[in-house]
Amino acid sequence: MEYLVIDLEMSGDDPSYHDVIEIGAVAYSEDWAELGRYQTYIYPENEEAFSKPSEAVHGISLQQLKDAPVLDDVLPEFEAWILGLRHKKPDPFDNSRLLRHTMIAGLGIVNDFAFLKAAYGIINRKWPFSYRMYDMQSLTHALFPIFQAAGEPMPQRQSLTAIAAFFGLERETDEHNALEDAVLTGRCFIALNKMMARLTVSPA
Repeated sequence: MEYLVIDLEMSGDDPSYHDVIEIGAVAYSEDWAELGRYQTYIYPENEEAFSKPSEAVHGISLQQLKDAPVLDDVLPEFEAWILGLRHKKPDPFDNSRLLRHTMIAGLGIVNDFAFLKAAYGIINRKWPFSYRMYDMQSLTHALFPIFQAAGEPMPQRQSLTAIAAFFGLERETDEHNALEDAVLTGRCFIALNKMMARLTVSPA
């Protein structure tokens, strides 16, 4: 199973009404070796739904997206990028057989997963990825109390900033965009995997 760590920016908070306007992604092998990075902006399908409160969060205006590609171009390109990392030729219409073992991962990934799935529905394109998700918030919710009970100090919050700071990690650049968050999230997953490798099971 390969991992695709994603971070999305959206025009609002409702996947049935708002759009994905930026994709940041980092692809990893099953042993968490980085394979490649991807970033693109997307012009929203529903311009009227573009939310000013959301713009205040991500800092992306509708005007900035005027030259961005549309979903019909982005999603096939996104799939082709992943397959290119594996040196496989993409199918312009259906890559579900080739990408079904790619697991979507991220921080609070349920929301991003819902938006990405909705994006595929908007252009009536078949979902190509695994339906399994790897969520950092669920993982830390289960993992941190175990280590805390063993006497190790753990972060009290499960935000990306708090988790990254706990592991001594920070963004590679001063830019705050979807790709930088995806890169940082991937590095946190690698640190969490090392943390889990320390767990041992004692006989009852």
